[in-house]
Amino acid sequence: MSAGCVRWFLSHAARSVCSSSRVGYWIPASRTTICSERRIIPAASVRPFPFSTEVEDTEQTPAPKKKTRNAQASASVSSVGRKIPHRELQVISESGENMGVMHRADVIRIMDERGVKLVLLSERKDPPVYRLMSGKQIHEEQLKLREKNKAKAAPVQVKELTFSAGIASHDRITKLKQVESWLEKKHHVRVTLRAGRGGAAVNLDEALEQMVEEMDVMVGFISKPKVIREGQAAMCILRPPSAKELLQKERSKAAEESQSASSTSEANQSSIETVEGSAQQ
Repeated sequence: MSAGCVRWFLSHAARSVCSSSRVGYWIPASRTTICSERRIIPAASVRPFPFSTEVEDTEQTPAPKKKTRNAQASASVSSVGRKIPHRELQVISESGENMGVMHRADVIRIMDERGVKLVLLSERKDPPVYRLMSGKQIHEEQLKLREKNKAKAAPVQVKELTFSAGIASHDRITKLKQVESWLEKKHHVRVTLRAGRGGAAVNLDEALEQMVEEMDVMVGFISKPKVIREGQAAMCILRPPSAKELLQKERSKAAEESQSASSTSEANQSSIETVEGSAQQ
């Protein structure tokens, strides 16, 4: 028996003796050789035995979770165009009427005929819900959504202003200008009108309402003028006008201008007929 095989046999016996202990066994240095049938292969340099107490660090750090996007934060009102991703869709008309489930080709045909656009309302439903809207309707919805997001973005500041009913005209105009500047900055304004010294506290709420009407900007009321402090003062809380109120004002202004133009045209037509009648006589 060769010296290499004897050395391998002794090494194997030592492993069997140490296998019952908890202390790991280490293979001798690389000079130790192993006997095989055809060739002698040098053993690997110092490596831990499978029963060694040494533990390899195989745990991997978990990947950080991606932040889920808030659906309400990214919500918007916009047209999807003509490239509709869904084949079948639930369609709502411009007036809010349910038109049922339709094929996207039929929806595109209706869009071309009516000159309207398609807006996605809910993609989670099966089939997804879309609505036909005009450009004006989309613009109004965008204004409402913008106002809503602004209201949630930051708390509204409430400014306060108090003055006497006997205030001079110049001072009253100056204070109202200050109120207008606060409203333009999207603040709320609490205005208090108190009775003057020695003056009668009569109809302070009506006087406060008249002062508000003197301002050059449109305002909205959170609290309309009312009498407080046992009739010794009146108070109201003003706010900037909403998009809906501004739109209604524009519509009423346009209607008044149209009515005025119609009245002028009728008056001109009547005068022309009067001149023609007098000429015929």
